[in-house]
Amino acid sequence: MIELDIEQDCVRQDGSHTRNLLRVLRGLNMFRVLYEEIIKSDGNSVRDAAEVAYEKVFAPHHSWGVRRAVESGKDTLPTKSQLLKSLNEDEGSAKVEMQSFVRIIGPVIQYVEELFNSMQLGIDW
Repeated sequence: MIELDIEQDCVRQDGSHTRNLLRVLRGLNMFRVLYEEIIKSDGNSVRDAAEVAYEKVFAPHHSWGVRRAVESGKDTLPTKSQLLKSLNEDEGSAKVEMQSFVRIIGPVIQYVEELFNSMQLGIDW
């Protein structure tokens, strides 16, 4: 798929499979960092965890306007207890699921990043 985009010289074009794969990669990485932050926090703040995850994963690729919009919307995020209730999870079961996701998705993220880098595409675009 990536090789075809390279052949067609459309890797960075809107809608290319490669660009979409990079966006999926960032989404998975966002959840990985979010879950890591939630797991390690003692507090009840999903907002703080989401802010850290956003700053690490998406903010470097967003314009000033998008970053401001995200900043203004963070107050609408649920508390940890609200999130767990909406997911029909308790603290213990959610932690197990989040840890499982983090453990499983790490190698997937690493593989796709290495794939991009092996083709000299990088992931910072």
